[in-house]
Amino acid sequence: MKRIFHRNTQRYTSLLSRMWSGNSGQSAPKYTEEDLKRYLTERFPKAEEIGVADISGGCGAMFEIFVKSQEFKGLSTVKQHRLITESLKEQIKDMHGLRIHTEIPAK
Repeated sequence: MKRIFHRNTQRYTSLLSRMWSGNSGQSAPKYTEEDLKRYLTERFPKAEEIGVADISGGCGAMFEIFVKSQEFKGLSTVKQHRLITESLKEQIKDMHGLRIHTEIPAK
């Protein structure tokens, strides 16, 4: 997965992972990285790249998503991210947070 991080974001993720060290005896995460990637692949079949990472320390409460697709051409960043959130609206109900990165291929 291609990640677009700023230095502060990397540090924040490390701190978050340490603070949130798993599911604390709760059941397994409702959605996995693979589940979310499958949903996004169905919604964006022409995407050149889709990446999903659980950044909650393994409890499935917070994810980072990267989608690189021509479908975003001509759309503002807000509209690109809205397409992602609309695609995952049912899954997002069970999440604590979501970090989204989108990119338009250079073609």
